Amino acid sequence: METVTCYRPTGEKELELVKESGYKKWPPRLPEQPIFYPVTNEEYAIALTQWNITDFGAGYVTKFEVVKSFMEKYPIKCVGAKSHTEWWVPAEDLEDLNKNIVGKIEVIGEYRNS
Repeated sequence: METVTCYRPTGEKELELVKESGYKKWPPRLPEQPIFYPVTNEEYAIALTQWNITDFGAGYVTKFEVVKSFMEKYPIKCVGAKSHTEWWVPAEDLEDLNKNIVGKIEVIGEYRNS
């Protein structure tokens, strides 16, 4: 089975919910979050994590694998610089994305205010 590597900047509250799932799924989106946007590279995820550090004092970068045929439904969007690329998964599709995660969601970086 072919997979795609996704990265996601994650705050403490969201990470706590991921932990509760056994690192197997993302929590439902809040009403003000109509999309779930995993990003395509670690560098961009680290840059986005800075917002969590500024707002909440800490941020995390996660990495997870998703079945490639599932992710192909969502074109990659460039939202700024050349490396600022992400998928826009509608919130109503998040449970299907969770079913297509292969393995566990890994925390690959932890960042805090200096």
